[in-house]
Amino acid sequence: MKLERSFFQKYTPSVGAAIFLVFMLSACERLFVEANPTSTPTENFNHLWQTINDKYAFLDYKNINWDSVKTKWQPRVSDTMNDVLLFRVLDSMLYTLRDGHVNLYGAFNYSRNWQWYLNYPDNYDAYLLERNYYKGVQRYTGPLVNCFFDSNRIGYMRYGSFSNTISDFDIDVVVSRFRDTKGIIIDVRSNGGGAVNNIDQLVSRFVKSKTLVWREAEKIGTARTDFAAPTEKYIEPKGSLQYTKPIIILTNRRCYSATTFFVAAMLNLPNVKVIGDWTGGGGGAPSSTQLPNGWVLRYSATRTLMPNGYNIENGTAPTIKVDMLKTDSDKGYDTILERAFQELK
Repeated sequence: MKLERSFFQKYTPSVGAAIFLVFMLSACERLFVEANPTSTPTENFNHLWQTINDKYAFLDYKNINWDSVKTKWQPRVSDTMNDVLLFRVLDSMLYTLRDGHVNLYGAFNYSRNWQWYLNYPDNYDAYLLERNYYKGVQRYTGPLVNCFFDSNRIGYMRYGSFSNTISDFDIDVVVSRFRDTKGIIIDVRSNGGGAVNNIDQLVSRFVKSKTLVWREAEKIGTARTDFAAPTEKYIEPKGSLQYTKPIIILTNRRCYSATTFFVAAMLNLPNVKVIGDWTGGGGGAPSSTQLPNGWVLRYSATRTLMPNGYNIENGTAPTIKVDMLKTDSDKGYDTILERAFQELK
């Protein structure tokens, strides 16, 4: 899948090795670096603006007038300004994209828009789960926390990050453990994403047959709607056992990137419901380029649509919208998890 592609050319090491390695090791992006010796603030501003104008995948979808953005911020750039002031201007301009996959990395700072989950209920309390639900009986099978509820009739699996690799052994052990339950709960709340290979590992144990889960298209031209022909993503059954009983996925706004992809894939299955809040989105695969001064710009270069045509960039909706209530939390109850129990019972 394109979300994982990584390649580069002619890296100029002015950003710093540590920052560059962040890009090299990321499982959710493609890196393309070009060398250019020019480095005035004006030229860096123009390079960044033009890259987003030509290659960013969601200007049309988000109804962003990028020309107006340039008109607002360009007068604030001068060739006498220092790097800190230039970074602030570029950071502020990128913030208008409302995209957690858009970043600017310099040697002294990096920018990111966090609005995809700020100003929303957190809807997850790890300590409450450990104290009042796990109670020491949970197993840690690789990155999958798993246990039983309701006298072993409900299986529960917590996956905290798609950056943590799920082996065939891990998922097969957990699915086999749950084979006699009447339903399972998959808790991916506050999972910020990671490696998309783990999406296949999970979903392949829940599909009955080869299933189309989304279509991805890369931005290839300078016009707002210039996209390549979409690539179809299918997931096939894998492992010794497919679980096809009722499945409930717990989500909140901090479910981002690969987690949104996972939820979107699972929503294609008739036995799946999602309880909680919208996911945070992040439906574009990041690509990267280097500004003339060596700073690295990352931006969303693809769009992903569910088979019904829904664009997942701004997140996927829950089947049942539920927020955690403070009155419940004060009593030791997880409102969202309790609603999942009701649905399975």
